[in-house]
Amino acid sequence: MIRTSIINKYLAVEFGKIVINTILIFFCLGFIMNLYEEINFFKDIDVGIYIPVMLSAIIVPGLLYNMFPFIILISGIWFFLKIKKTDEVTAMKVSGLSNFSIMLLPSILSLVLGIFFITSINPITSVLVKKYEIMKGSFERDKDYLAAITENGIWIKEKTKNKNNIIRSSNLENENLMNVTIYEYDNENNFIKRIEAKSANISSSKWILQNVKIIDEDGNILSDNTDNIFYNSIYDINKIESLYSNLDTISFWNINKEIKLLEERGYSTKQMETKKQKSLSFPFFLLAMVLLSGVFTLGIMVKESNYTYVFFTIITCVLIYFFNDFSAALGRTEKLSVEVAVWMPIVIVFIFSAVGVIYANQK
Repeated sequence: MIRTSIINKYLAVEFGKIVINTILIFFCLGFIMNLYEEINFFKDIDVGIYIPVMLSAIIVPGLLYNMFPFIILISGIWFFLKIKKTDEVTAMKVSGLSNFSIMLLPSILSLVLGIFFITSINPITSVLVKKYEIMKGSFERDKDYLAAITENGIWIKEKTKNKNNIIRSSNLENENLMNVTIYEYDNENNFIKRIEAKSANISSSKWILQNVKIIDEDGNILSDNTDNIFYNSIYDINKIESLYSNLDTISFWNINKEIKLLEERGYSTKQMETKKQKSLSFPFFLLAMVLLSGVFTLGIMVKESNYTYVFFTIITCVLIYFFNDFSAALGRTEKLSVEVAVWMPIVIVFIFSAVGVIYANQK
């Protein structure tokens, strides 16, 4: 019992060291690659090197979070390969441990690590990603155009050659913005007039307003109950529906709140529900990755070269990535439910890994 406790402590420490080293390696690679992109973005803007470095440092943790299942897969292969190459696996088997027992502790650690990342790290990375978008957005050329969904409704800001417009709508129904109010200002931000409409069809960038009332700067009604008034905008239904294109800004603890808000505003909640299911499945995804790495190493008795393991790791990462993407696409097109689309790849990987573990445990 004491010997097993010592071995488990050793396995936990070594696996933890390798995970940390892998994270540091990926952080450095991600930082360098993203820094190159930021420098290229700011090449025509006089900001110095501080802003690109700061933006890279802020965004890389969020990228690492999304890549963490593959970081765990690589860490697992590195760890099991290390104890296999040094014949520590043989020594552990002599002491009475099986291949499954050797895989068990790293698997439990990955599960705990997944829960910790979802509940503690994800809220931090979501804040950093939001900070990144705000900082970089201040340098965007089209910053005069923005749209947002808030508890007070849907807000849109647009700038034309002669006017600045602020648009508010209570909610979205199919292809129509409901209870629309358009505030028009000149280039000096002097109020010109207000346009109120019961609805606005936004199937194209040429909106069709219904039941329109136009009020000037003095409060005088210029027209009332007018239909088929056209308003030219840069936004259409597709752009409006993609306001939540970057879900990395949403913390795990705020997902249910955001789903409720989208439902109240008439938006589809599939993307947010997909994020919720991915968050819930994240620890089990890490567990499957550790088991899979154990199958690739401890399940193969032939002494393969390191290049072979690198090749298998890359191929596996690519296959899992595209399988996840394909399954998510089926969910978005409603060919599968959101739950099935998210959990199916993980269950398949887990089943494959479990069968491999049984096979490896017999050796």
